[in-house]
Amino acid sequence: MILDVRHVKKYFGARLILDDVSFTIGAGECLGIVGLSGGGKSTLAKIIARLIPSDGGQIILCGEDITHAAGNAFYRNMQMIFQTPEDSFNPRRTLGASIAEPIKNFIGGENLRGRVEELLVEVGLPAAYAERYPREVSGGECQRAAIARAISVAPKLLICDEATSALDVTIAAQVVALIRRLCAERNIACLFITHDLTTLKKSADRVLVLEAGRLKTLDESEFKEVLAWSI
Repeated sequence: MILDVRHVKKYFGARLILDDVSFTIGAGECLGIVGLSGGGKSTLAKIIARLIPSDGGQIILCGEDITHAAGNAFYRNMQMIFQTPEDSFNPRRTLGASIAEPIKNFIGGENLRGRVEELLVEVGLPAAYAERYPREVSGGECQRAAIARAISVAPKLLICDEATSALDVTIAAQVVALIRRLCAERNIACLFITHDLTTLKKSADRVLVLEAGRLKTLDESEFKEVLAWSI
């Protein structure tokens, strides 16, 4: 098991946002989570990524309890892809420099430029994009570069928090297909949080809905109901 979330709780003031949330994700599996805006999906992603603390429960990553882990060593096994890729890059650094940074931090070694170029080609971008800045590429291209950065350290888990919601429909579908292919080829577990409900069933092996702070598995009829939500 790559990710084991156990009985997670989160309060914002007196308001209970996440109530006894538990689920697991295995290697190579993509788990989709949907829910109404403000329902706690991104909060859950941030708790798993240790960007904010939980108020109860455990986060087990690759057999290690990281619920209260200090430092950033666990990011070797977990990477996150954000909604607006431009904001996740340093505008003063080239895409290549940003992609190389986690490699230097967690892996090291020589020929960083060659490894970065290989990653860019793997996500469907020309190797020459290593010299471009985030402002010089489209949103879809920037998200592909963000995916290249995320997979650069061979993580066991990818967290995709609304990774396609800032893209148009065609580009979003291409990015979803890319993430699915990479996860399958590299045996990466994926937590896919999205509002793009029409493609969710194709992008995820399982779908859970976050409702009133709790997760539930969707059957066929319930999934059709969710597709009718106005989110």
